[in-house]
Amino acid sequence: MASWQERSRRAAGAFLLCRGCLGPLDGAAVAGLCGRCWSGLVPLVEERCARCALVHGEGDCPEPTAWSHGDALWDYHGGRPPLGALLLPAIKAGEAGWRKALLGQVADAALPAWTADVDRVTAAPTALHRRLLRGFDLAEEAASLLARRLERPFQSLLTKAWRTGRQAARTESQRRRLPKAAITLRGPRLSGGTVLLVDDVWTTGTTLLRCAQALRAGGADDVRVLTLFRAL
Repeated sequence: MASWQERSRRAAGAFLLCRGCLGPLDGAAVAGLCGRCWSGLVPLVEERCARCALVHGEGDCPEPTAWSHGDALWDYHGGRPPLGALLLPAIKAGEAGWRKALLGQVADAALPAWTADVDRVTAAPTALHRRLLRGFDLAEEAASLLARRLERPFQSLLTKAWRTGRQAARTESQRRRLPKAAITLRGPRLSGGTVLLVDDVWTTGTTLLRCAQALRAGGADDVRVLTLFRAL
């Protein structure tokens, strides 16, 4: 027999609607999103490239890369509604409940085997003024969490010029013109090693490219990229 807490939750679910699909909330609901919506955290297809995480034929990746391995936990447009496209803009606008729930999913997600070989973990940087306005940095929080999972140190190695605008607000062609000087090494030169570079979403890959170039120019032997979402 169901407990009174379970009966109460079911009764509330009958009257409350999911903030994602607008259907009734179910027993798997978290932060106002039903279990059906959370099942939209869809892994990428298995036949993807191990460097750019896209599906393409033999030969070079269709997008420039400066890392040896690249992958993402989930498809940005996976699910109905597309869950990554729903979550990330809302989180960056201050949706704290979704942020906490998403980081909980990151804590349990399966990681690529090659992440076990990194020496340190860092995050793609956010411009200081934007970080201050938001009060948090999602990429850095995810990177710190992954560093704890991998038992590797997290280090804030990169900085982003304060005049650099939001990539999400730009067209694809504008994103690809992000100058190398927009992202630089924060501290002293690195003494080699493999760096895991973490970001929230991988779209054109230009931000990741500039980050990886700065890390390699700053002394890293190898860079590997892992993002929460890949926009395909």
